[in-house]
Amino acid sequence: MRILVVEDDKDISTLIAFHLKANGFETEIAANGREAVEKISNGGYALALLDILLPELSGIEVLKYIRSESPSPNLPVIVASALSEEAEIIASLELGADDYITKPFSPKILVARVRSVIRRSENRSLSGSVQTEKGLFLDPGTRKCRVQDEEIVLTATEFDMLLALIREGGRVLTRTEIIERIKGNDYPVTERSIDVQIASIRKKLGKMGCAIKTVWGIGYRYAEEG
Repeated sequence: MRILVVEDDKDISTLIAFHLKANGFETEIAANGREAVEKISNGGYALALLDILLPELSGIEVLKYIRSESPSPNLPVIVASALSEEAEIIASLELGADDYITKPFSPKILVARVRSVIRRSENRSLSGSVQTEKGLFLDPGTRKCRVQDEEIVLTATEFDMLLALIREGGRVLTRTEIIERIKGNDYPVTERSIDVQIASIRKKLGKMGCAIKTVWGIGYRYAEEG
C-alpha cells in the first residue's frame, strides 16, 4: 500500500516515511500542495497524510480537491498538523478528513492511526452493492454476481478482482495493485496468475467480458462501451 506524505519540512517527511516503510508501507513525498494535487490526480494511493500549512496550496485546499475534483474522492486522508486549535480540527473533519493528529506525535501512534483509517476504508468498500449501466450487478454481502438476470458463478478471488476494477471507475489498476486490493501485500500470487484469472472472468461474463480492458505493459481497467 502506498501512502502519500504531504509535508514541506524535509526532516519531518523523511522521519514519517522511515517509520511507515519500517511497518510495510510504500511512501511518496509531496513537498507542497500543488505537487500533492498532481500526484493524487494520478491515483494509486491507499491514504494521504496531509499537513495544513503548505506552500503554494494549503492542506485545506488539497483536501477540498480530493473530495470534490480528484479521480479518488474517497481517498482516506489523515491531517497531521501543528495547528491544535479546535476550530482547525473541526474544519478539517467537516471537509472530509478521516482523522486528525497533532504534531508532535509518536511514530507508533501515527502508524496505528494509518492502519485504523485504512481498515475502516476497506470495510466501507466491502459494503454496498454495485450495478453498472450495462446491467452487471455485484453484491459483496452475498457474493452474488449477475449480468442482467443471469447469475454468474465467480470464485472468491475473481469476484474481488472484478469488484476492485469496477470500483475504480475506469482507472487502470496494475497487476500489483490488484493483488494488494484482493489479498494484501504478502499474498503469494504471481502477476501471471492475475492474467489467467482475468481471462476466466471475461469468459464467464460472455459479451460483458470485453468491458475488462487490457492496458498493455500496465494492467487492467473496467470500461463499458457506450
